[in-house]
Amino acid sequence: MSMQRPKQRTVLVIGGSRGIGAEVVRTFAQQGEKVIFTYGAAEAAASALAAETGSVARRADAADRTAMVKLLEEIGPVDTLVYNAAVLIYASAFDIDAPDVDRLIDVNIRGAYHCSVEAARTMPDDGRIILIGSTNGDCVPFPGIAAYAMSKSSLHGLARGLARELGARNITVNVVQPGPTDTEMNPADAPHAGQLHSAMAIKRHGTPEEVASLVAYLAGPKAGWITGTTQTIDGGFGI
Repeated sequence: MSMQRPKQRTVLVIGGSRGIGAEVVRTFAQQGEKVIFTYGAAEAAASALAAETGSVARRADAADRTAMVKLLEEIGPVDTLVYNAAVLIYASAFDIDAPDVDRLIDVNIRGAYHCSVEAARTMPDDGRIILIGSTNGDCVPFPGIAAYAMSKSSLHGLARGLARELGARNITVNVVQPGPTDTEMNPADAPHAGQLHSAMAIKRHGTPEEVASLVAYLAGPKAGWITGTTQTIDGGFGI
C-alpha cells in the first residue's frame, strides 16, 4: 500500500474558528489541503482565519442536521472530517437549566453523530473521521461537568460503531481527547491552572499545536490501520 498522498484532499472542520479548531485548520492548510471550516458566532475570528490560511469559512449550526446536509451537498465529498464543535457547561447538575443541557447534547452528541454519518455517505475510500473529545470523557476529577463528561464519553461508542460500519471502505474513525489546553476557554494563566497542573504528570497546559499535530497524524496516510480508538493527549491528567 502506498503511503503517499494521491492528491490534494478536502478537509471539513466543524467548529474551526478558534482554539484547537483554528489550529487544526492552520495545520491542514499548511499541508496544502483544501480546508473548509464552520463557525457559529465568531464571524470576525473566522474571517481572519480564512484570510490567513486560504481556507473557506462557512457559518453553520453544528446541531442543525438540515444545515449540515445542505453544507455537505454544496461542498461535495470530503476526505477528512474533524468534528470539533462543543458546548461546555461548568455548574452543578442541580443548577443547570434544562434547555442549556439540551443544547449541549444537541451540539456535542447529536451534531457529532449526524455530521459524521452524513459526511461518511459520500466520503471516498481511505477517508478519515476524527472527533475531538476530552479527557473528561474518561476522567472526571472535580464536580460540575456531569453533562459535559457524558457528552464526551458518548464519542467513544460513536467512534467504535462507525469504525465497524466503515472499515470495509478503509475509512477510519477515531477520538482525540485533549486535556487542559491553552485556549480562550481554558488559558494556561487562569486562576485554576495550578490546580489542574497538580493532577498532571507533565505539569503544564498543552498547546493547540500539539493537539492539531495528533489530529493531522490520524488523518495522514500512515494512520490507516488506526480506527475505533481513543487517543488521549493530556499530559497525564487522567492517569
